Amino acid sequence: MEQATVHIKKGEARSFKAGGLWIYDNEIASVTGDFENGDMVTVEDFDGYFLGYGFINTQSKITVRIMSRKKDTEVNDDFIEMRVRNAWEYRKNTVDTGSCRLIFGEADFLPGIVVDKFSDVLVVESLALGIERWKPVILEKLKQVLAEDGILIRGIYERSDAKVRLQEGLPRYKGFIGEPFDTKVQITENGVNYIVDVEDGQKTGFFLDQKYNRLAIQKLCPGRRVLDCFTHTGSFALNAGIAGASSVLGVDASELGVAQARENAELNGLSDRVSFVCADVFDLLPELEAKGEQFDVVILDPPAFTKSRASIKNAVKGYREINMRGLKLVKDGGFLATCSCSHFMDPELFAKTIREAAGSCHKRLRQVEYRTQAADHPILWAADSSYYLKFYIFQVCDEK
Repeated sequence: MEQATVHIKKGEARSFKAGGLWIYDNEIASVTGDFENGDMVTVEDFDGYFLGYGFINTQSKITVRIMSRKKDTEVNDDFIEMRVRNAWEYRKNTVDTGSCRLIFGEADFLPGIVVDKFSDVLVVESLALGIERWKPVILEKLKQVLAEDGILIRGIYERSDAKVRLQEGLPRYKGFIGEPFDTKVQITENGVNYIVDVEDGQKTGFFLDQKYNRLAIQKLCPGRRVLDCFTHTGSFALNAGIAGASSVLGVDASELGVAQARENAELNGLSDRVSFVCADVFDLLPELEAKGEQFDVVILDPPAFTKSRASIKNAVKGYREINMRGLKLVKDGGFLATCSCSHFMDPELFAKTIREAAGSCHKRLRQVEYRTQAADHPILWAADSSYYLKFYIFQVCDEK
């Protein structure tokens, strides 16, 4: 059956033409030919000029996701293997591959799918109808390519339980692909051991994108008193502990997260110096301030306060308040590590928000470094959504 053709409106699809992979519903003039949602289509400009091949879903605002811009390409098993092989070669060149993100959707030119490797287990999240059809092939090719390097995958777990799947007309789903296995997986990162819960942990079980940001705080922590806010399963707190902090307090509102963090502290022999409390950070920080508590290092790693442009104003308020509260707890000359993982909180707005927080509590900030997500979450220029994590380390000085 011949592929249907999507015709772009004149002057539209600018972000796609600049290198992005998405074509939105309001950029399309017409679709000719027969298709079912999830099928591959040819994309042409208003004048018939070939632009690429992608898969279509008229139920989604992102109507076409591009797989290739080359006219002589056929999207088949060999094509998928090429994409997978390129993704793995890139990781081998750039990161510690013990545990890493193997496929990062659009940034690996496989739009709508994420695959994380935790030791010898894969966790997959599929978010688009078209890529869902290719999921078995992607996973098979991944196992094959890894096996060539002597890495044998003992199990695959699917975490396609995000709400965004409903917008694609897909049900939310989580469960084993293939044989069941123990979903508590032990990994080592930066010399720290963790039990990753791939079944019930947040997202795919563990936030790999902060790997080298966690490492960056280690040099600040020897002999220091550290506060880690939104600790999740204890990752920043444990990096501080392993680096020789005198005491570390990790805070998270999730009972499950805190229980896992304590388990991880025990696993690393750090229970004597690294402790955790289950509390709302926004409530706890004013209490600590009222008691006159001060820390050498304060780490703020909040969840995304906004997942849409519509709620950005409230998010700015949240980031401003949490940074102000955190800054007040840093000793003069101490350090603040602060980040935002919301794509909609762009780097300029995040910097402005931190500046306002520092101004309102009369603190001077000296930037130590600015970082983004680890290289296994590559930022594809022109695909804005692939750049989401902003991470600062500052020295905090009182105004004198």
